[in-house]
Amino acid sequence: MNFHDKTVYQIYPKSFCDSNGDGIGDLKGITSKLDYLKGLGIDYIWSTPFFKSPQRDNGYDVADYYSIEPMFGTMEDAEELIREADKRGIGIMLDMVFNHTSTAHEWFQKALQGDEKYMNYYIFRDGDPDTPPTNWESKFGGNAWEYVPHLKKWYLHLFDVTQADLNWENPEVREELKNVIRFWKKKGVKGFRFDVVNLISKPETFENDDQGDGRRFYTDGRHVHEFLHELVHDTGIADMITVGEMSSTTLENCIRYSNPRDEELSMTFSFHHLKIDYKNGNKWELMKPDFHRLKELFQTWQEGMQAGNGWNAVFWENHDQPRIVSRLGDEGKYWKESAKMLGAAIHLMRGTPYIYQGEELGMTNAHFDRIEDYRDVESTNYYQILLDQGKSEDEAIHIIEERSRDNGRTPMQWTDGEHAGFMPEGSTASPWLQIPSVKPEANARAEVKDPDSIYSFYHYLVLIRKAYPLISEGLIRFFDPEDDRVLAYERYFDSDDKRKQSLLVFCNLTGEDIHAEIPRGKDADLMTSKAGGTCQVLVNNYGCSDLSAVGDRKITLRPYEVYALFLK
Repeated sequence: MNFHDKTVYQIYPKSFCDSNGDGIGDLKGITSKLDYLKGLGIDYIWSTPFFKSPQRDNGYDVADYYSIEPMFGTMEDAEELIREADKRGIGIMLDMVFNHTSTAHEWFQKALQGDEKYMNYYIFRDGDPDTPPTNWESKFGGNAWEYVPHLKKWYLHLFDVTQADLNWENPEVREELKNVIRFWKKKGVKGFRFDVVNLISKPETFENDDQGDGRRFYTDGRHVHEFLHELVHDTGIADMITVGEMSSTTLENCIRYSNPRDEELSMTFSFHHLKIDYKNGNKWELMKPDFHRLKELFQTWQEGMQAGNGWNAVFWENHDQPRIVSRLGDEGKYWKESAKMLGAAIHLMRGTPYIYQGEELGMTNAHFDRIEDYRDVESTNYYQILLDQGKSEDEAIHIIEERSRDNGRTPMQWTDGEHAGFMPEGSTASPWLQIPSVKPEANARAEVKDPDSIYSFYHYLVLIRKAYPLISEGLIRFFDPEDDRVLAYERYFDSDDKRKQSLLVFCNLTGEDIHAEIPRGKDADLMTSKAGGTCQVLVNNYGCSDLSAVGDRKITLRPYEVYALFLK
């Protein structure tokens, strides 16, 4: 099946909608908002995990793949969500955390009892209690190995200490995970997202990393493509929408992951473009966004995946990222304009776009200024690490404020009323995470009925992807690489295609008026189309439908303005 004209909406259940007033979003809450999502026009809902879990990492520490975490509801609630979404033409995609399980999982508990079968489900190594098998670092800080005294062994956890890595070299493990897919497929699930799936294949020999944190030994590992092909083939999901989260991956591997010829995944997430404000590549060191690097990465990945017949999942936000309007846009004077521009920049590219809950409303970062207000384990861990590195409390909390995953996890803002409409009126409980006070106007009730809202703009972007094959199927090339103020590219059909159409996209990345250059050759095409009436403004975030901004070799762009000019 072709997913090129589809749009996926990501939901973080804990923060989406609370149906029973306990302060935690749940499955019935999602079901209650399906008509809102149908109105947006999306095709799939990707939900982050709602399986049984101790919630050490907000559900990415799964204790039972076959059970629903009680705070989210019941299996009947999950079945109702799948059924009601299907009635509205929306498919449910589940998030499969197959690199690791919670240490509370039955498999790991049996391993701790010394059961050799289940010890082989994980990666245990003998060793002295004072000397980990390697110096690899956990993604959440500290060493990636944990010692179990009564076993006199260490187990690997690339993430939290309660998230033990599975041993994919063991065929029994792979069969267990296939059965999980088969179970949910039978329930009517229409697709799957695989968490950090390019980390599943570990090296044959574990050794110290004298150059980094260990990731070069297990990222895009030796058998990862073989394992993914086997999983997809044996569970019969090759025709379903599948996406892999790829950590620190390469273009060449993502082409293989997503090229239909290799029958692995429909598309991949890569994150290089979301590290352009990491000083020296360190998430916990701040710097201004490097827009030159952003443009280079978009060009490399968009044109590179195209050349290799791979397919991107294009996105700005998810449950692990700060809000994009806070990060690259303007929360103040140009909040609406910058949020719209950033949305168009992604949705008009080659790839399947993903919208994260609240992104379509222009929700902003939380700006919590006390560590006590944060719930994310990564944030609380790194706050202490930053203090230990010599940062002051003010410096440490400022970094957390900019980088915390809780920025994308604050409750969805349905109204400007009590608890932002996240909970039923009159609820006595408090939301599990505070409601930010930054942008109360960024709420669904107000935006759905406002034709000039960010929501309405996103709705339009979803619609035109379906209406214009040029957007969903066309090729892409970038231009004006030296001007860091503007992101500019063209969508076009191959020269052999009879549809002589193109789409010129210009995005002003700044809060200033600029003049963007129209590339040679395209300027003549544009002026001819303008004169002949065959050029139209397909997308503009200032409500402009005329071509007055288009001049000889130049286009004038207001702060954060986007123009998408359709030539035929």
